Amino acid sequence: MVQDKENSVIAAFTEEQVERLTGVTLRQLRHWDRTKFFVPTLAYEDRSQPFSRLYSFRDLVSLKVLSALRNDSKVSLQHLRGVKDKLAHLGDALWSKTTLYVLKRKVVFDNPESKTKEEVLSGQGVLQIPLEVVTGNMKDAVAKMKERKSSSVGKIESKKGIANSRPVIAGTRIPVDTIKAFAAEGYSIEKIRMEYPTLTTEDILAAISYEAAA
Repeated sequence: MVQDKENSVIAAFTEEQVERLTGVTLRQLRHWDRTKFFVPTLAYEDRSQPFSRLYSFRDLVSLKVLSALRNDSKVSLQHLRGVKDKLAHLGDALWSKTTLYVLKRKVVFDNPESKTKEEVLSGQGVLQIPLEVVTGNMKDAVAKMKERKSSSVGKIESKKGIANSRPVIAGTRIPVDTIKAFAAEGYSIEKIRMEYPTLTTEDILAAISYEAAA
């Protein structure tokens, strides 16, 4: 698993969680990863493995901005690639820490050198007041997503259409056999929680001790 040492990752989010929190679809996430437009901070080299794409909190904020640009403001992916290349000097913080605007489906930013708003690719100054892209309060969104009914904690369930009807931890889409596999590899409960921050100790113990009915 790859981790950017300069970015202290304290939580990992699955593709399904990212889709719910940012509005970027699973298809977009996987396409952006394959084409290197946006690669998850945490990811296994073998993307065919379950949960091989995991995203950091900073990834969530960046993807929220990209969703606003691509899905809401209809900025073309080609233009966004150009913006990324043009502002490459800003590094990984480009999408999460730079204030961006949209004008006629083009991305505008505050040029610190000229102290004016300029269209990123052409460098032309703009006179109109463009639409500012805001991320919203991602921390509140994450907290809300993590809220689960107390009655579901430490329970196992199977539902049609979820994880191919395999047993999952109640209130989540995380398969029981995945947690059991981590435990079999020697992962402690705390390490498993680092992989799946939405789970409680009770959830993990229930998964480890779960035995499918004969």
